[in-house]
Amino acid sequence: MPRCRRLCPAGIPVHVIQRGNNRQAIFTSDKDIAAYANWLEKGATKFEIRVHAWVFMTNHVHLLVTPQHDDAMSRLMQYVGRLYVRYFNYSYARSGTLFEGRFRSSLVQEEEYLLTCQRYIELNPVRAGMVTDPGDYRWSSYRAHALGIHARLWKAHSIYLSLGEDYQARQEAYRDLMDGVLDQKALVKIRQCVNTGLDLGSEKFRAQVEGMRS
Repeated sequence: MPRCRRLCPAGIPVHVIQRGNNRQAIFTSDKDIAAYANWLEKGATKFEIRVHAWVFMTNHVHLLVTPQHDDAMSRLMQYVGRLYVRYFNYSYARSGTLFEGRFRSSLVQEEEYLLTCQRYIELNPVRAGMVTDPGDYRWSSYRAHALGIHARLWKAHSIYLSLGEDYQARQEAYRDLMDGVLDQKALVKIRQCVNTGLDLGSEKFRAQVEGMRS
């Protein structure tokens, strides 16, 4: 199948990965992560992007967002990258490239895959053996979805909001959902799509997206 073009149509969720060059560390302290998250929040506000889910790992970042303008995603990543690389290089007396070229992305079909993709993102620290409970990892959106902990960055998606009539019901439903096994086929498909630039969804969804891009 053809790789998706960089244009991310407005109103469609997109799964984004930004990695360190040669998988090198991009965060060496909580201070680094806080700096990145701060610029991500400011950039998301500036370029009108709703950030639904995230995880900040040692050498990469996962995001699940919905841009409100066709060119917003690239502008956001350029904005954050420019500010963060300047900060990181200055802080650690280094120079040159920090991130692995352009970010990787995959558009996500809401009804079919959004919550699965969100779970995939928030379970990264568990799969990496850093924690056994996703709630023990501070730098992800899990604690906003499942425990009600406030995060300025967070804009809940309507699919998540539909899990319950109030915030307590939604949190309980989400915890139950996260306790379930993440389907291995879905996990492989999410990885394949975001690493190759394919849209995560049905053939009909992919055709609709291509029509919007043309």
